[in-house]
Amino acid sequence: MNSIRTRLFLLLTGATALIWLLAAGWIWISTQRELGRALDARLVEAGRMVSSLIAGQPINGGGTLPVPVLPEVGYGRQLSCQIWSLDGRLLGRSSGAPSVALADSGGGISETVVDGEHWRVYAVEDPVRQVRILVGDNVKVRDRLVRDVILGLIVPVALVLPLLAVLIWLCVGRGLAPLSRLASVLGRRRADDVAPVLIDQGASEIRPVAEALNGLLARVADARERERQFTSFASHELRTPLAGLRTQAQVALAARDEAMRHQALRQILVSVDRTSRLVRQLLDLSQLEADGEALRSETIELRAMFALLEQELAPLCRARDVVLRAGDGLEKVRVHMPERLLFTALRNLVENAVQHSRSGGEVLVWCDTSGERDVIAIDDEGPGIPVDEIDVVTRRFFRGRYRSGTGTGLGLSIAELALRRCDAELSLVNRPQGGLRAGVVVPAAGVRHVATVPAAATRKDGRQGS
Repeated sequence: MNSIRTRLFLLLTGATALIWLLAAGWIWISTQRELGRALDARLVEAGRMVSSLIAGQPINGGGTLPVPVLPEVGYGRQLSCQIWSLDGRLLGRSSGAPSVALADSGGGISETVVDGEHWRVYAVEDPVRQVRILVGDNVKVRDRLVRDVILGLIVPVALVLPLLAVLIWLCVGRGLAPLSRLASVLGRRRADDVAPVLIDQGASEIRPVAEALNGLLARVADARERERQFTSFASHELRTPLAGLRTQAQVALAARDEAMRHQALRQILVSVDRTSRLVRQLLDLSQLEADGEALRSETIELRAMFALLEQELAPLCRARDVVLRAGDGLEKVRVHMPERLLFTALRNLVENAVQHSRSGGEVLVWCDTSGERDVIAIDDEGPGIPVDEIDVVTRRFFRGRYRSGTGTGLGLSIAELALRRCDAELSLVNRPQGGLRAGVVVPAAGVRHVATVPAAATRKDGRQGS
């Protein structure tokens, strides 16, 4: 059952029919109870009336008494009446009354079965005249009266229910009209149309759906724009080193001087390194955006991860004449984060620091545990970031004024995206003594201290408080 209209129709129709049936059951029970009370009162009244009518009448020689005609009770037959002497002789009975006593000894209301029929009987004794008056009502007649009342309710319902079902079907269809209009609008749209959907002001239930859809369309539009920019910038960035490779290869082929050929080959290596770095960063960025599932967090020893970074970036550090050093106390801290995301972020941050550090400079990786949240800091000795570029430096392919010759403008973007995926933050601060401090602000629950880090170790080079 995939149709909302059909589901609502069946629910409403079934609920209506169920309510009618429950109402009919309640009326059946209450009618039986109230009608029984009324007819019992009628029995008592009839018995007392017969007793008063025969009072003072002499018993004739045959030992019988005339039985007065009882009034109609309004449901198809007269009450049955019997007059018995206390010694067990039938003195008189009404027309249609059985010849067998309707009740045994005793007074008041009772029930009995006579000749296979169920009777409701009221008995009253006259000790002075030595007679016993029995007035009975056939229970079958009572039940027929209750049944007629219920049928009087059910028959109109059976006739009206089909008409009510038609009205429910039409009303449900009219109530779902805004949803049908929304589906019609979306069905007529082109695949590249991501404009917001106009919300029907008269349908408050459709508003959350339309707003969620508009949010999705906005995200799709943003993703398409970022993809367009990504493709444009990536093609441009790849075109430059490839053109350089072709030019340097042509120079090397045409050069007659060995020094010129050697210089051209060296430039080819530089272009290959830049292209390889760009391709790796593009793949990292693509993987981070495509991977929608949350990665499992692991306990990571920062000193071991630093060793991997040191090994991977050793060729770059030698080429740039930069020393990569781990701060004292780095081995004292373990973090609980997705290892792949943290390694991707740190690799790009450290690589960015090495690229921008001066020749003969140093890049320090250490942990700042003095604040409210622990930070994995990377300090370099480069030019830093201009104040007006701090807020935009993480944009893709943004290289800024202090750009590196081999930079791609993707390192900080990749680091920020990777950290955001594991609930961490990226902080960028210019150091007073020069250079940039890039910090990984670790989630509050993601740090485990193995031992207290000595104060002297954290401030060995004077950079902890800078």
